[in-house]
Amino acid sequence: MLSFVLRRLLSSIPVLILVSLMTFALIWLVPGDPASVFLDASATPEQIENLRRQLGLDQPIWSQMLSWYERVLSGDLGQSILLRRSVADAILERLPITLSLAALALFFAVLFGILLGSLAAVNHQRWGDQSIMAIALLGLSIPDFWLGLVLIVVFAVQLGWLPSGGYVPITEDFVGWARSMALPAFTLTVTQIGFIARMTRSAMLDVLRQDYVRTADAKGLSHSFVVLRHALPNALVPILTVTGVIAGGLLGGAVVVEQVFFLPGLGRLIIGAILSRDFPVIQGGLLMLAVIYLVINLIVDLLYALIDPRVRYG
Repeated sequence: MLSFVLRRLLSSIPVLILVSLMTFALIWLVPGDPASVFLDASATPEQIENLRRQLGLDQPIWSQMLSWYERVLSGDLGQSILLRRSVADAILERLPITLSLAALALFFAVLFGILLGSLAAVNHQRWGDQSIMAIALLGLSIPDFWLGLVLIVVFAVQLGWLPSGGYVPITEDFVGWARSMALPAFTLTVTQIGFIARMTRSAMLDVLRQDYVRTADAKGLSHSFVVLRHALPNALVPILTVTGVIAGGLLGGAVVVEQVFFLPGLGRLIIGAILSRDFPVIQGGLLMLAVIYLVINLIVDLLYALIDPRVRYG
């Protein structure tokens, strides 16, 4: 197991390098100069050039890239141009908000997705199966930003049950935190529930057709016991794979949802950095998202061995 973890960690290095290279390339393709954006319209060309020199933007891209790699290896993500503070501090300050939002959405998506998918499989080709799959398809078709706006209009504006935006730290007020996270988490959850439900249904139908399940039913065991004790555990491997993919997708979806609900998370930080051409924040934020995604995939691979004893890593 240890050798497997080490191999996965080593294989993650080229991925991080590729992400950083793509980030640099995309940044240079974006029109606009950070020095011009940072200074006001009255700035002279000499002032802009001096700021470019201070920020190192006058250097060739390969020189900037090597300097950034050197700082990253020493644990320094640089200084934000706009915020005038450490990029690492800005990321660590906002990262818990994004992670808590994604984790909350993932928990409910997995819980209700597996439940609905299992019910659909047990009631295969009946009205329950068709109804659940229709709802799942509808959920997959709804854009996050549109659903978020609809929820704000209904639950915040018309009913007044929940806040339309903002964030309350969990350490200050748990109820306030739950209220501020309810609509954003539900917005992210809806589309992912449909995806997990469809995958669960497919995996469960494949397992329920196996001979050992039919043998267990023939022995007189309760069908619900057979489904929970024998069928569902063996269907969890493909579901777990999809869950890992969804967890990464939720981090991307959080970028949009944080904008809609004014959550001061990592996604909103990156969007603000893109609009202001704050290159160090963009590079550090995208690198952090890539690291989180790789960690999630590593955890998923390790969970395979716990769920399926046939899986062994040398």
